[in-house]
Amino acid sequence: MSVYVEMPSSVEGKRAPFYLAAEEYIAHNLPADDYLFTWQIGPTVVMGRHQVAHLEVDLDFCRAEGIDVIRRKSGGGCIFADYNNIMVSRVTGSGPIEPIFQQYAEDVTACLNRLGAPVEVAGRNDIVLNGRKICGNAFYHLKDRNIVHGTMLYDTNERLMQGALTPDKAKMSSKGVTSVKSRVGFLKDYLSISVNELREELRRGLTDRSILLTDEDIQYIKAIEAEYYDPDYLFGKQSREDKSCEARIPGVGSLNFRFSLIGDRIDQVSLQGDFFEEADAQFVFKEALVGVAFQPAAIAEALQKYQPERAIRGLEAEALRNLLLKMF
Repeated sequence: MSVYVEMPSSVEGKRAPFYLAAEEYIAHNLPADDYLFTWQIGPTVVMGRHQVAHLEVDLDFCRAEGIDVIRRKSGGGCIFADYNNIMVSRVTGSGPIEPIFQQYAEDVTACLNRLGAPVEVAGRNDIVLNGRKICGNAFYHLKDRNIVHGTMLYDTNERLMQGALTPDKAKMSSKGVTSVKSRVGFLKDYLSISVNELREELRRGLTDRSILLTDEDIQYIKAIEAEYYDPDYLFGKQSREDKSCEARIPGVGSLNFRFSLIGDRIDQVSLQGDFFEEADAQFVFKEALVGVAFQPAAIAEALQKYQPERAIRGLEAEALRNLLLKMF
């Protein structure tokens, strides 16, 4: 049995990187033991360590729907989670990962079986319910510690899950399924308890004592959390994607904008056309838009602040705004 790690109520509902950082903090700072805690998050896509964002995630959909996109430090594939999922984190001592991982999966399976869900361990890292995945798990090593974490599907917003994830079609086909939705199952269909009650049952079934983190602990966790938001870590150069828009505007000429994005940020801007310049348009638009979130409100705010239309003869602010917002 594990030690349950309790946190101050003020940190309930944090973004996923906080809890991933908590795993690291526990691994590096708490005395040798077996620790476990559960958490819940708003709509979020969590990518595996080595995945390329725009190949696995519909970033446009996530921007439009307000879905958080983050990266964990363990391998494996993308998952979608929301408040109807329960995230489980376990931090163990050193040793071969396979028996640790297998024991974790068996412990979770036994707990769910006792509650009435006929789940079983399947494949390399899944717990399934009548052949459908209800808990995907992953792991990674730190010095003298192992971290195992999983996402348990009690229920979810299927529209958001289906829209956010764009998994490799060959991988899906190899599993005999045609969509994310057809591959997963939900514990709500087999249990007579709520998601919050299930979270409590997991605590009772998987732990037998507890420890409470202090406010000082939380501050250290927040410092680790900041690393997860570094754009180079979150998206990397491989996650570059391109957007463009063009139009011929009477009295101005043709304008062709191309944006290179890394994650949800504009990384590069290029401009072509037969317009006349009143200033260095390439420089002006880069200054205005590079680093800005690729979202309608953020772009509109940048245009209003920098007024880059003044670099192009005859271009009005409204015409420029309408052109750029056509991309959404």
